[in-house]
Amino acid sequence: MQTKVFPNQTAFYKGKVRDVYTINDQFLVMIASNRISAFDVILTRPIPFKGQVLNQIAAYMLQHTADICPNWLLDVPAPNVSIGLKCEPFKVEMVVRGNLTGHAWRTYSSGKRVLCGVQLPEGLHENDYFPRPVITPSTKASEGHDEDISKEEIIKRGLVSKEDYEVLEQYALRLFARGKELAAKRGLILVDTKYEFGKLDDKIILIDEIHTPDSSRYFYADGFEERQAKGEKQKQLSKEFVREWLIENNFMGKEGQQVPEMSDEWIATIRDRYIELYEKLIGEKFKPEELSDEETEQRIVAALSALK
Repeated sequence: MQTKVFPNQTAFYKGKVRDVYTINDQFLVMIASNRISAFDVILTRPIPFKGQVLNQIAAYMLQHTADICPNWLLDVPAPNVSIGLKCEPFKVEMVVRGNLTGHAWRTYSSGKRVLCGVQLPEGLHENDYFPRPVITPSTKASEGHDEDISKEEIIKRGLVSKEDYEVLEQYALRLFARGKELAAKRGLILVDTKYEFGKLDDKIILIDEIHTPDSSRYFYADGFEERQAKGEKQKQLSKEFVREWLIENNFMGKEGQQVPEMSDEWIATIRDRYIELYEKLIGEKFKPEELSDEETEQRIVAALSALK
């Protein structure tokens, strides 16, 4: 969808994946595009239906965690559009990890045993469970790469007050537990994820997306222990396979590196993996729905009118 101007629009922000319109300094219209990013870089080609998959999984998960903490979502007027409350975001992401995977494993395998101020136990192998889930926060960069940071440094730098941070911790761990519970019912393991929070009228609110393949990693539960015992790679549903492909093609978002060419076959593979995760996680057949820009815009305007 092209950049639009909606009634009472007060700001516009183009993120790596989402286009965000602020309405009357009160509401956000978040349009999930088909863009795909990895290592904080937008890749060269869009993935069909990715925006719809992300938006609908996020809406489902926000609805199924609303009893744990308040969230920003008010309406989903179109397959790839969410409308919700505008909050003042905290400048940190709460990354929760249940297993030693991805960035945590890369850090651990380099010999380091402290990640974001968290002491990691000795003797772990890739994808092993931590004794209990750990929170490894990162700064929320407006541009460039997010950075690892410890709880102590967050409080010391005044990014979040001690009182608020403790609430964020509690919410993040409870959300992760619910995410694991929902995943387990579908034969999946929620491995790690990130949550973003904001404040509105002094109340802490869950914002953005949760438990989607862009913000989370899932393993298949069936055969997990056997694969671990044999030291085999885990079967997973997440964006990690895209990152692995990029690494194999000498790209990690570093200066001077070039995003490798994405073939039609590779685009179709990524599309199918996103749809597979939707169907596995939600337990329903994915129904692709492509609206014209005009119809999407009409639905947004109608939804905004209903909120006034």
